[in-house]
Amino acid sequence: MRQATVMRQFRIAEGTFNEDTPELQSALAQAYERKQRPLCLCSEKPIAMYIARVDRDLLVKRMPLSGRDHAPSCPSYEPPYELSGLGPLIGNAIQIDAATGAAVLKLDFSLTKRGSRTASAAESEPSDTVRNETKKLSLRAVLHYLWEAGELTEWTSLWARKRGWGKVQASLMNAAKQMETRAGPLGDILFVPEVFHAEDKAAIAARRATALSGLQTAVGGGPRKLMLLVGEVKEFPEARTGRKVVIRHLPDFSLTLEDAAWRRLGKRYETELELWEANANAHLIAIATFGISSAGVSFIDEIALIVVTENWIPFESVDEFRLLSRLAGMRRKSVKGLRFNLSRDQPLVCVTLPEQRPSPVAMYIVPASAGEEYDRGLAEMIDARPEMASWIWRTADGEMPPLP
Repeated sequence: MRQATVMRQFRIAEGTFNEDTPELQSALAQAYERKQRPLCLCSEKPIAMYIARVDRDLLVKRMPLSGRDHAPSCPSYEPPYELSGLGPLIGNAIQIDAATGAAVLKLDFSLTKRGSRTASAAESEPSDTVRNETKKLSLRAVLHYLWEAGELTEWTSLWARKRGWGKVQASLMNAAKQMETRAGPLGDILFVPEVFHAEDKAAIAARRATALSGLQTAVGGGPRKLMLLVGEVKEFPEARTGRKVVIRHLPDFSLTLEDAAWRRLGKRYETELELWEANANAHLIAIATFGISSAGVSFIDEIALIVVTENWIPFESVDEFRLLSRLAGMRRKSVKGLRFNLSRDQPLVCVTLPEQRPSPVAMYIVPASAGEEYDRGLAEMIDARPEMASWIWRTADGEMPPLP
């Protein structure tokens, strides 16, 4: 049975607007200039939102970590963050500024570089689980948080062929504007390349130069500034020493990765690289700290990888890919759970179906290697959310169960 689409309603200044009201864009434009926040009226207490520019449109987006405050029927509703790797980070590595609504991030990597530029592959599994889970964000966890805050974990078949790199780039940059780090606003130190058009090559290069103007080479042995890059990997061609990392939409801006770092990358992200190579429509996404040497060469200092479907939904196994492929053709919204700093031997919700009736559904995939400790953790997660139905696929038992 097809479910009706719920229309959001907003209060902007003194006016109230439905999501399909023709005057909404004009009201959003005025509020955007005045830095006013729209309020979502889905629940008794109005919920602050923010305005994002995507292409030529102004869109109303939920504030960081506010999704759980929306009514379950509201399109801005987000499943409880305790069900994913985000839970242990809230209040520790991620803190919300009550005055501004900005998410203040504590990073487990440096944005400056001293001495030689030996690159490293970021740990895909934390070496110190307790410290990394709660106190600081790993490089991969920052990418996961950007993906989640940018609402790129959500999908419905209504969006088919409407989410290209332009939408992804805008979503990531808009999400970063709501985040702060010790080094400053994340939006000021994050570079996500825009869609490349050959006829606009010179203008794109000029905008890139402006965006990277904050990178400074070391003077007199001082530290170099680094920035964050998020982009889709096209290839890793061999270089005279090491490899180059070629990012799509950056045809004239490759980055160098030293040979030792390339070997570490292949070892630590073997699973992601295999999944990328096995799925012709998958995308490999890199997040890296990078700088520019005194010779003008762009280099990677630290790098992490995730693999995403053709719809840009992250996955970490063949089984997850199969489930996401089944859900991709359905009109009901699905929300992918992300691991952040959690290791692979810890359970988490793979996908949530928030619009399912009579209650939302949490979908779990239990790997064949799962033991008693994994099962205990899974049982605790399920017991903690009695308001949600559970769907469990134990891969050791055979094929995927029927979908809810």
